[in-house]
Amino acid sequence: MTMPLIDLGSDPFALFAHWMRAAEAAEPNDPNAMALATATPDGRPSVRMILLKGADRRGFVFYTNLESRKAGELVENPQAALLFHWKSLMRQIRIEGPVEPVTDAEADAYFASRSRLSRLGAIASDQSRPLADRALFEHRLAEEEARYPEGAPIPRPADWSGFRLIPDRIEFWQNRAHRLHDRAVWRRPAPDAAWETTRLYP
Repeated sequence: MTMPLIDLGSDPFALFAHWMRAAEAAEPNDPNAMALATATPDGRPSVRMILLKGADRRGFVFYTNLESRKAGELVENPQAALLFHWKSLMRQIRIEGPVEPVTDAEADAYFASRSRLSRLGAIASDQSRPLADRALFEHRLAEEEARYPEGAPIPRPADWSGFRLIPDRIEFWQNRAHRLHDRAVWRRPAPDAAWETTRLYP
């Protein structure tokens, strides 16, 4: 069955939410997985898979250790791109724009929602930095488990928080037979400006 063409009159945030709900219903593992691309000030790119942890009209939120490579690049060059690819649905979404830190209250709330071991792991891990022996990390994790027994409050580390990508370009891509794909892009020249839409050649 041929999918209907993407409606250029759609609100991009509503369309994103609609596609995400479809992914949550169809994808067996991490429908919120996305590729995050960052770059150094001199233009050297890097990309990695992470998880979307919040999406609304303000932007798209993810969390990380602030000493990680991704965080360092985002501080030095606060621009990024996201890619969602749902192969079974034959859809993808590309999102680009500047990034900003989330508030402490947002970071605290999300950190508190994580499992106990995930919170302890965030404390024990020097994310992205060299690890001479896995046993060292396991030892540090055990130390944190002893420091914060079951039921004890676990404070968010000062070096762990999140970022929000504020989109100024969102492209929706939908597979069609014979590589005659449907592509539509929403662009916003300024944060408070209206979205401009156009269809793209496959």
